[in-house]
Amino acid sequence: MSTNTDRYVSPLSERYASREMQYIFSPDMKFRTWRKLWIALAETEKELGLAITEEQIDELKSHQDDINYDVAKAREKEVRHDVMSHVYAYGVQCPKAKGIIHLGATSCYVGDNTDIIVMTEALKLVKKKLVNVIALLAEFARKYKELPTLAFTHFQPAQPTTVGKRATLWMQEFCMDLEDLDYVLSTMKLLGSKGTTGTQASFLELFDGDQERIDRIDPMIAKKMGFEECYPVSGQTYSRKVDTRVMNIVAGIAASAHKMSNDIRLLQHLKEVEEPFEKNQIGSSAMAYKRNPMRSERIASLSRYVICDAMNPAVTSATQWFERTLDDSANKRLSIPEGFLAIDGVLDLCLNVVDGLVVHEKVIWKRLMSELPFMATENIMMDAVKAGGDRQELHEKIRQLSMEAGKAVKEEGLDNPLLELIAADSSFGLSIDELKEAMEPSRYTGRASVQVDAFLQNVVEPILTKNKELLGVKAEINV
Repeated sequence: MSTNTDRYVSPLSERYASREMQYIFSPDMKFRTWRKLWIALAETEKELGLAITEEQIDELKSHQDDINYDVAKAREKEVRHDVMSHVYAYGVQCPKAKGIIHLGATSCYVGDNTDIIVMTEALKLVKKKLVNVIALLAEFARKYKELPTLAFTHFQPAQPTTVGKRATLWMQEFCMDLEDLDYVLSTMKLLGSKGTTGTQASFLELFDGDQERIDRIDPMIAKKMGFEECYPVSGQTYSRKVDTRVMNIVAGIAASAHKMSNDIRLLQHLKEVEEPFEKNQIGSSAMAYKRNPMRSERIASLSRYVICDAMNPAVTSATQWFERTLDDSANKRLSIPEGFLAIDGVLDLCLNVVDGLVVHEKVIWKRLMSELPFMATENIMMDAVKAGGDRQELHEKIRQLSMEAGKAVKEEGLDNPLLELIAADSSFGLSIDELKEAMEPSRYTGRASVQVDAFLQNVVEPILTKNKELLGVKAEINV
């Protein structure tokens, strides 16, 4: 925790995001990547015939990670330009190479390429945690695939489902998010080095108009930085549409997490399923008995922030002028890191909550049995018809008895008396024992358990097998 108590400190770094995600958006990651890019540019230019020596490149490599921040900050106060300040600082450490640092490039060469690299690494971390959320949900769904529970439409009692089947609904949305993430991740490209308006005019000068050598610059830089290619055309910057696509993925995951957290909060209200609650955890400063679903609430809270944050890159993309404007910079500096830091916190919370979900089977059973007689009436009616009853008459009688039973439950607070009322009506010809036999919940969950098995086998297991090297993440929750 930071010791700064006299200034604002972001709760994203202090409370919610992991150290791993914070490093990705740290100054060290940023400026070390700048230097890697300068080295890649110098190596490429040397390999393509410019007068750059191996000694100069070795000197650049020797100071790749030990960034002299004090020199760069002092220089920026003078020149008011962050890139040129770091070019200067790097040159102070590398006097032999200072003349070829940033040769032919514009500021976006380091700025934009680094942003792409950082977002790519952040997406990889998000993917790792997302895959682990799916894995934990798969375990939960498999364990409870046959446990009947009351389903709800409009939050009103509906035909039963199973606890595991409900979990597949959450899982399926996360799987859709993973599919989208994999696609966008596969499309990430570097800006490359295209100059001030994207025309590579400076390289036309440097390479004496040699088109063949200029065409090789971007692919060579991309390969050195671990990418397959660069965007084929650009202005000064890569298209801000890329940021929109990336943050839409993040917002999609947030929406899925929010939906799951809402369901868990409602289930905790019903005392059917609860998020983990630690031995010494305090639920309320006033009401000592309370067990608030605070982690699920935090998932919802942070997820809303992420969903709203995704508007920033979309508006920025829409309002860029021609080959570049700088109104993207301050917004981008906030919206991209904060969106990723927040979704990182959301996924850690999801890992923690799903891993420790507590299922109260007796409460689930009690609620289901209080409503099941109403849902079993069609089966009861069919059994009575088989015994010689008239379907239309029986339907009307069940309607009337259901109304009477509903009144007893809602207005008098009694247990559901529907079975007793039906048993007392001779036109049904069914005893109370026969009626209770019809109350086996598994008769009313349809193909829920079969659907769970099929979903896990056909959809989830291939995902987990494909991403097995990402499995095993445990979440650290700060508060």
